[in-house]
Amino acid sequence: MKYEGRMLGRQERLEFTGEETGVRSRRWIWIGALVVVILAAAAFFLLNGSSDDAAKGAAGAPGQSQIPTVTVAVPGRKTVQTVITGTGSLAARREMPVGVAGEGGMVTRVLVEPGSWVGAGQVLATVDRSVQAQTAESLAASVRVAQADARLAQAELDRAQKLVANGFISKADIDRKTAARDQALARVRVAQAQLSETDARNRRLDIRAPAAGLVLTRGVEPGQIVSSGSGVLFRLAMGGQMELRTQLAEIDLQRLRAGAPAEVTPTGTTQTFKGEVWQVSPIIDPQTRQGIARIALAYDAALRPGGFASARIVAGATQAVTLPQSAIQSDAQGNFVYTLNAKNEAVRVPVTLGEVSEAGVAIASGLAGNERVVLTAGAFLNPGQKVIPNLQPQK
Repeated sequence: MKYEGRMLGRQERLEFTGEETGVRSRRWIWIGALVVVILAAAAFFLLNGSSDDAAKGAAGAPGQSQIPTVTVAVPGRKTVQTVITGTGSLAARREMPVGVAGEGGMVTRVLVEPGSWVGAGQVLATVDRSVQAQTAESLAASVRVAQADARLAQAELDRAQKLVANGFISKADIDRKTAARDQALARVRVAQAQLSETDARNRRLDIRAPAAGLVLTRGVEPGQIVSSGSGVLFRLAMGGQMELRTQLAEIDLQRLRAGAPAEVTPTGTTQTFKGEVWQVSPIIDPQTRQGIARIALAYDAALRPGGFASARIVAGATQAVTLPQSAIQSDAQGNFVYTLNAKNEAVRVPVTLGEVSEAGVAIASGLAGNERVVLTAGAFLNPGQKVIPNLQPQK
C-alpha cells in the first residue's frame, strides 16, 4: 500500500512538472516572437534612415537642385511719357470785373444771378434815370426848335434868291440870309450833339456785360446807391472758359511748352477734365523757386473758380527700356541690374535711371532692351552665379 502511494505521488508530480514545462515553453515562444517584431521594426527604421541620409547627401552634392530659379524678361523698348504733376486753384481764364461806368444812382433792378449766361452788351442791372430822362426830353425839344429855325432860314434864303434877279434884294442881303441859314443849321447840330451825349450818359447808367460769358459773382441789390467808386458789382468769366493755375518747380517749368496736353481732377471727385497748357510763367518766385503753369479748360459745372485741383501734364515722350522697381539694385558703386549670358550666368550691368512712372522705371542708359534681365531675386545673386531662368512673356 505504501508503495502504491509512493508511485501515485510520483505520478502526480510528473504530471504537474509536465504542465509547468508546457507553460514555460509557450511563454518563451511569445517572448521570441516579440523580439523578432522589435528587431524587424528596428531594421525597418534603420533602412529608412539610411535612405533619407542618402537623399540628403544627394541633395547636398553639387548639382541641379542647388541652382536658384529666377524670373527674367526681355524688356524691349517702349514709349515712356514724361509726366509732370502739380496742384493749384481753378479760376476763370479771362475774368471780367464789371462796375459802374456812368454817373451812378439808385439801382432799380438786378437782372442776372451767379451762374447765368449773358451776351455782349446785355443789361445786368438798371439804375434810376428819372432826372436824366427829363433832361433828355428837354434837349430833344431844343433839337426840334433848332430844326424849325433852320427850315425858316432856308425858306427866306430861297425867296431872296428868286428876287435878287429883279433887283429887289441886293447881293449883301443874300449873303446875310445865307449866313443866318448856316447858323440855324449849326444850332441844330449842336442841339443834336447835346441830345446824343445825354442819351449816351443815360445808357451808361445801365450796368452791361462787356462781353459774352458766365456770371460768377453778384455784389449789388435793388435800392443800393452806386457810383463809379462803388467798385466791382459783377464778375464774369469771358466765354465761360476756365483754367487751372498750378505751381510747379523750376526744373519742371523748363520742360513745359504751351500746348502740352493735361488732365485736371478737381478735389473731391474722380472726374477728369482734358485741357492743355496755354501759358508758362516767364518768371520764377525767388522765395519758393516755383512758377505758374496755366492750363486752359472748357466750361463745366464741376469746375468752380476758387476750387482746388490736381493736374497731370504730359511734357513729352521718349523710347526707353522700362523695368519694374524689383529689377533695380543699388550699392556703393551705383545702380545696376543683373542680366544672363548664354551660359545662364548672372552679369552685373550698371544703369542710369530715368523717369519713374506707373509703368515702371525708365533706363536712360546701360541697356539696349534685348537682354534677359533678372526681374526678381537679384539681391541674392552674385556676378557669375549660374541660375535657372524662368522667362516671363513680354507685355
